[in-house]
Amino acid sequence: MLIILKTLVEAMVAQAQSDHPIETCGVIAGPDGSDLPLRLIPMRNVAKSKHFFQFDADEQLRVWKEMEIRGEEPIVLYHSHTQSRAYPSRDDMTFAAEPLAHYVIIATDPSREQEICSFRIIDGQITEEKLKSVSSYDAHRIGQPFVSKHGNTTCQLS
Repeated sequence: MLIILKTLVEAMVAQAQSDHPIETCGVIAGPDGSDLPLRLIPMRNVAKSKHFFQFDADEQLRVWKEMEIRGEEPIVLYHSHTQSRAYPSRDDMTFAAEPLAHYVIIATDPSREQEICSFRIIDGQITEEKLKSVSSYDAHRIGQPFVSKHGNTTCQLS
């Protein structure tokens, strides 16, 4: 389960909506070994595509070095899908290189209700997980419900 601050979810969604119809992307860093997402780092999609994203290699190197210096790791890697549901594509699965990270996908297709889902992707295996949005990490049991228009209960913010 991914437990994440509501403000971070809102920031990811705002970035995805702002970048639409281009896929958005970014990282949320947290202390090494903590599984605690704290610092949102919006990234540039150098592909500028409606169908996939690609981090700028120089920017990614700089961000990963900065995380290392700060004693952080990528807790969440996020991006949007602008014309499909929030589920990892073949490319998402192929390029998933952080086995400890949560992969969050935000569907921004205007013909669908917004969908936000979290996955673990390890060795090509996709596992959907619950996403719990909280106002503070101390009060992580008091979440905000989110259910997609498709009534998908495994893909929810609760």
